[in-house]
Amino acid sequence: MITVYGYSPSGNCHKLRMLLSHLGREYHWVETDSAHGATRKPEYLAKNPNGKVPMIETDDGRIMTESNAILCWLADGTRYFAGDAWQRAQTLAWMFFEQYSHEPYVAVARFICGWTPLDSPRRADLPKLRERGDAALAVMEKHLGANAWFSSLGYGIADIALFAYTHCAADGGFELAKYPHVVAWLDRVRAQPGFVAMPPYAAENTTLIAQSRHV
Repeated sequence: MITVYGYSPSGNCHKLRMLLSHLGREYHWVETDSAHGATRKPEYLAKNPNGKVPMIETDDGRIMTESNAILCWLADGTRYFAGDAWQRAQTLAWMFFEQYSHEPYVAVARFICGWTPLDSPRRADLPKLRERGDAALAVMEKHLGANAWFSSLGYGIADIALFAYTHCAADGGFELAKYPHVVAWLDRVRAQPGFVAMPPYAAENTTLIAQSRHV
């Protein structure tokens, strides 16, 4: 049994929920509202000085942070992180792309649109964020024109990592209809056995509508 500290509207946290569901693995979910200071409390910072979610804790007290590192650990030895060293590195390359070229723009635009007031000065960043986010989506579109998945040997953790914020990119003002291969890939991900959708939330006041599932 592991404990997952996560904020349900966060794509980085939803990655873990998706993989754990695919694996059929039991876990305990602790809803941790990072948008309202839960990760800045002393007891949380004592475990994760970086003050972010997700974080997992094992029964013997070991801590792991960073969503994609956790995905790799959970998926090790399974079909979701399969292949030889070269193939696994290809999977990792897309996961690094997600964190460096995709998430900083697509996810941040979504956060600004859904979690900041209409008069926030951060909204001035939206045009540049959307420009760079569209560039990342265009890279994905090109890849998917010749490949079904981002993981090297079929659906896997690179797809989970990229699905997390791509599927809700419209929340940040992105037009996914411009990327038909991406839209088709999103549908393929949703059709995977054990797929679980992100719980809906009210963006205007960032209140969860559906409480997280505790397994």
